[in-house]
Amino acid sequence: MATVYAIGSNGSGQLGIGHKEDVSVPKQVLFDDENIGPTSEVKAGGNHTLLLSSGSLYCSGDSSSGACGLISELEPSDSQFYRARLSTEDSKSSSPVIFCAASWEASIIVQKDEDGLATKVSSFGIGNKGELGQGELLFRSSKAQIIKDFPPKNLEIVDLAASVSHVVAVLSNGDVYGWGSGRKGQLGQPEGIIYVPRKITGLDFKALRAVCGREFTYILGETESGKHAVLGSDKWSVRSAAPAAVHGWKDVGASWGSIFVLNKDGRLISWGRDDHGQLSPLGPSPLSQVAIGSEHGLGLTMDGKVLAWGWGEHGNCGPGTTNGDVKGKWNVIASSQYLPPGSKISNIGAGCATSWVCITP
Repeated sequence: MATVYAIGSNGSGQLGIGHKEDVSVPKQVLFDDENIGPTSEVKAGGNHTLLLSSGSLYCSGDSSSGACGLISELEPSDSQFYRARLSTEDSKSSSPVIFCAASWEASIIVQKDEDGLATKVSSFGIGNKGELGQGELLFRSSKAQIIKDFPPKNLEIVDLAASVSHVVAVLSNGDVYGWGSGRKGQLGQPEGIIYVPRKITGLDFKALRAVCGREFTYILGETESGKHAVLGSDKWSVRSAAPAAVHGWKDVGASWGSIFVLNKDGRLISWGRDDHGQLSPLGPSPLSQVAIGSEHGLGLTMDGKVLAWGWGEHGNCGPGTTNGDVKGKWNVIASSQYLPPGSKISNIGAGCATSWVCITP
């Protein structure tokens, strides 16, 4: 059985640890299911968290927006993760969830269809700026609503990302579609609110991954080509400071104002906003994983330590901060050396001033 630990902002119970106080020392996350498989994704909105485990979606935090799915009157009021009910007929045999993403008050998921392909894209919550992708008339729903006519026929979703008010999806042919707020050009041209998925044009490469900042989208092509693109606002020089190419990448992340690229050799490069120490501190050990929150970062070292840096006012970077920041250095918030023999830190996650450590036996 896998276990998950969390620290950070918890005013809406989004950590799922049984209360609604911020914590700076890792606390075990509570689930309504007893046996949780390994966690593959942790995605966070403003006050809710999505956790993906073995094809099942779990939610915790503020459910008033509908971003945690349908809530039964029997749901416990205590802060914990429960398996999301996506429809009134929802059962444990419903289609496996492959990807999840969260805007400020909405959740977006991709499920397998009858043929086992990743083509069922649904959204739920509040999307006043088109975040649901359901057209202008549907902007609030607690029931997961299928986004119609998307993706195009014979194509699958291979990556999904969101930030405060926009969503992007990468398709199996290398195209990228987006919806939500595109007022800064983060969803391509023309700028504006995009209410249904629209193809981002003008890319001269096949996209493999995408991540979203507050007002920008970062798209990566094949590692050999090194091609990449930043769309949207150039606040914090997030566009103009980008390197000409990024070869040999293995993972990518974005805070609200910064971009992070993890190379295959374990080096983390970053550019953009750094007023709270958000950019990668110089000289950390080679990293095997990276997870980027709204204004902080986490890295898992090759020897099993979880490093945290950036804005940590809510405890999300551990207890040791200077004026709420971990700047020009990092804190170690968890380490495999303190786990029982055979257990290991399998992956990490970061949200809006929240940090997550997933452990497998």
